[in-house]
Amino acid sequence: MTGSAAGLVEGKVALVTGAASGIGSATARAFAREGARVLVADVDAAGGEKTVAELTAAGGEARFVRTDVTREPEVEALIAATIEAWGRIDCAVNNAGITGEPRGLHDLPLDAWNRTLAINLTGVFLCLKHEISAMQGQGGGAIVNVASGAGVVAAPGLAAYCASKHGVLGLTKTAALENARTGVRVNAICPGSTDTPMLRASMARDPRLEKLIRRSLPGGRLGAPEEIAEAAVWLCSDRASFVSGESMLVDGGSVAR
Repeated sequence: MTGSAAGLVEGKVALVTGAASGIGSATARAFAREGARVLVADVDAAGGEKTVAELTAAGGEARFVRTDVTREPEVEALIAATIEAWGRIDCAVNNAGITGEPRGLHDLPLDAWNRTLAINLTGVFLCLKHEISAMQGQGGGAIVNVASGAGVVAAPGLAAYCASKHGVLGLTKTAALENARTGVRVNAICPGSTDTPMLRASMARDPRLEKLIRRSLPGGRLGAPEEIAEAAVWLCSDRASFVSGESMLVDGGSVAR
């Protein structure tokens, strides 16, 4: 976007999945503000196009590609579309994810388990697989996987979500080590409870979950999507050039309690 003072990712090409709303949309805006061209991906076409419209209205350059991250051909097509548009892919934030309905582990249907892992874990795997391949071919890049505080500590009632986010951290560390000499850095961020439409909907469905979340906030407030986005952009910038394999908590001290 015009008028950026910092330009942390000036001239870079960034891909953000799950960018129709919440943390993904805020991350797309932050990348554009800091000088990147942004490929917005989501299954929600209306929300994705809205994000692109916001970026272009503010002077940025952005495109939308509808993508289901659980389908490998669509992920391959997403990477190809990014490279076709701008010739490379420098930064990627794998943010697409769902929380799932809060239920006890003993009462969790297999299809709910499978759906959560397909989006939150297999989706990250597929994105990593094809992003890394593209970045290795161009000599480097930076990837951030969006995990959760539930990737570090237990999340009662959210067994599938918790397992998937723990898995994301394992994928992140493995990918970082495998690429230590390729120029591709891979990190994760672990947001705390953040004021997004997805969290609001989850709390509205289950007052017990809202109570649990409210009690877990040392600062007495939810995080803002923009606060999470700042960490993702920094990790993708050259200022984080020696950071790889990191799982960064961005949670206002929730896990430290």
